Amino acid sequence: MDILGYSSSGWLPSVLYLLLLLILGSRARGSIESPLFSGLVQAGIFLVLLVHAIELHDSVFTSQGFVFGFAQDLSLIAWVGLAFYWFQSWFLPISSLRWMALLFALVCTMLPNLFPGTLISPKAVSDPWFKGHFIVATISVGLLSLAAMHAMLMSVQDRALHRQLAIVPNSRLAHWLEELPPLMTMESLLFNLLYVGFALLSLTVFSGLLFSQALFGKPFVFDHKTIFALISWFLFAGLLIARWRVGLRGRAAIRWVLSAYTALLLAYVGSRFVLEVILQRV
Repeated sequence: MDILGYSSSGWLPSVLYLLLLLILGSRARGSIESPLFSGLVQAGIFLVLLVHAIELHDSVFTSQGFVFGFAQDLSLIAWVGLAFYWFQSWFLPISSLRWMALLFALVCTMLPNLFPGTLISPKAVSDPWFKGHFIVATISVGLLSLAAMHAMLMSVQDRALHRQLAIVPNSRLAHWLEELPPLMTMESLLFNLLYVGFALLSLTVFSGLLFSQALFGKPFVFDHKTIFALISWFLFAGLLIARWRVGLRGRAAIRWVLSAYTALLLAYVGSRFVLEVILQRV
C-alpha cells in the first residue's frame, strides 16, 4: 500500500457503506422492518466495520511510522460512532440514528483517499503511551460525535412536534420521525452518551496536558488545538453540571451539546485541516 498516496483498497469501505444505504433505501416506505431484514442489516454493518477497521489500521499504523491527518481523524471518529451505535442498537431503541451514522461514515471514509495524510512520527507506532492516548481520544470524540448526531435528530423531532417544521404527510421523513422514541427517552439516551464521552474526553485532555513529553516527545504547548480542546471540555462539563443542578434539558441542552462538539471538532480535526490543506505543512 502506498501510504502517502492513493490506495485502491481505500475505497472499499465507502463502496460497502453506500451499498448498505441503498439496501436500506430500497425498503418500502412506511413498512415495518422484519426481524430477518434487521438482522441482515446488523450483520452487514458489522462486516463493513471490520473492513473499515482493517483499512484504518493499515493506513495509520504503518511500517514507516504513524501516518495521520484530518481525513484519517474524521474516518476514525465515524468508525467509533458507528461501532458504538451498532453495539447499543441491540439494547436500546436507536435505529433512527442508523441513517445518519452510516451517511457520516460514508462521507468520512472517502476523505482519506483524497487527503492521504502525512508521516507524523516514525516512533509513535511502538510507543504504548501514545497508542493509549490516541485510542482513548478517538473513542471519546467518536462517542461525542454520535451524541451530536443524536442532538441534531432531537432538534428535528422537537421542531416537528411544535409544528415548526413543514413535513409532507406519509413521506419518508414523516414515517422516520414516527419511528423515533419519545423525546424524553431520546434525551435520556443523549445524556448517557455524554456521560461516557465526557469521562473519556477528560482522560484524553488531562493526560495530554500532564504527559505531553512522554506522549508527543515535546513539552506542553498552549496552541490552538489545546485552547479549543479546553473550551470543549469546559462546555461539556458546564452542560453536565447544569443538567445535574437545574435539570437542563430541551433546546438549551441541544444547543449546548452542538456548541461543545463544534469546539471539539475545531481542536481535533480543524487544527489538522488548517495545517495540511490551508498551510500545507505538518
